[in-house]
Amino acid sequence: MSIYTNIFDKSELPIRIAHNEQLASYKLADSLYKQLPPASSAQPIVFVCIGTDRSTGDSLGPLIGTLLAEKKLGSFFVYGTLNEPIHALNLEEKMMEIHEKHKDPFIIGIDACLGRMKSVGVIHLGVGPVKPGSGVKKELPPVGNIHITGIVNISGFMEFLVLQNTRLSLVLEMAKTISKGIYQSSLRYRYAEGQEEYSLQERPI
Repeated sequence: MSIYTNIFDKSELPIRIAHNEQLASYKLADSLYKQLPPASSAQPIVFVCIGTDRSTGDSLGPLIGTLLAEKKLGSFFVYGTLNEPIHALNLEEKMMEIHEKHKDPFIIGIDACLGRMKSVGVIHLGVGPVKPGSGVKKELPPVGNIHITGIVNISGFMEFLVLQNTRLSLVLEMAKTISKGIYQSSLRYRYAEGQEEYSLQERPI
């Protein structure tokens, strides 16, 4: 079977993609694109990348936000970077700002999470909001119409310490895969808007 048949078959959420599997970013891009409102709706597409650079495991969101901000995505809005993180202390304030700035935004919440050992390194795209802080027993507002999470380490015991001792190399590789997938999705979205041609050829990020 052609690899393109596998990638572009209609997929239903949730989906799980290993960050290092073949064509992971393209699979994420296609699944994400199919969940976005049509370009003709003019509904703002907003990515909220949650986390902090003060914890290795929790830096997945800000790393993704930083990589995306460097690309200056024309069709998508990105909040939460290494320089301006969105975390437990400012999440409610930042979400109020986003809703004040964008009318009826379609929000994709992005965050790190903990899971089973065999799932470490897996990217999850699902319907509904991400629930930041749940992995470390914090009560924070849910974020997003849909969500992307990356399982960065194992759960179940001393979660704060586990996040602090997560390997940066894994978090960075996952951030690159997710940001590349979002970027490829943005190219398709701009093509749907008539802004540019869309190509399957890999572009740097």
